[in-house]
Amino acid sequence: MPARSARSRAVPRDAVHHPLFARCYARFSVRAETRMGMGRVRERLLAGLSGRVIEIGAGNGLNFSHYPGTVSEVVAVEPERVLRQLAVEAALRAQVPVDVAPGAAEALPVKSEAFDAAVVSLVLCSVRDVPRALSEVRRVLRPGGEVRFFEHGAGGGRVMAFTQRALDRTLWPPLSGGCHLSREPVASLREAGFTLGPYRRMTMPENGPALPSSYCVLGTAWRPPGDGA
Repeated sequence: MPARSARSRAVPRDAVHHPLFARCYARFSVRAETRMGMGRVRERLLAGLSGRVIEIGAGNGLNFSHYPGTVSEVVAVEPERVLRQLAVEAALRAQVPVDVAPGAAEALPVKSEAFDAAVVSLVLCSVRDVPRALSEVRRVLRPGGEVRFFEHGAGGGRVMAFTQRALDRTLWPPLSGGCHLSREPVASLREAGFTLGPYRRMTMPENGPALPSSYCVLGTAWRPPGDGA
């Protein structure tokens, strides 16, 4: 088994600070692994990855146990202190080396073109600046590097779209750690210069009622091989 590593460097001020939401999210996300089938989604999200991987917005580290042994290292960036500490604990239990670090998606604390793959999982909904965050993902990936994404966003009919936009303008972001319901992750990846691969739209839970947060997409994109950005 490869050596395990986990660390959390001190920073002057956390880029994101939502301690109450973080504790609620940590409890809910653990239950969702089995009750909502999120564990199976994580398996599909990460299957076949290899080399060095950066995970942006790692949360409490629930992806870590699903990385295949072909991954040589995971650098997991998480800005929220409570979630980051839980991610450190999860990293110590992982079967691949995981290094947990503070940092924001809009300013990743790593070198350019240093990774073979990037994972964004339920994070684009909450970053402050989606184009800037995806520009950073593109920067840190080697040309031809792969993006695996599982995100929620806009979906449903006219009434649901109105509901999502109304919640985004009012209660949802302050109650949900900055999350937004009506963003378009696939369009954002395309606009950021990534080449879209196969992706699948789905609802979570797959057999449950459709909520404003239920509309998800699971897929793959690439930094173009000749990209010099």
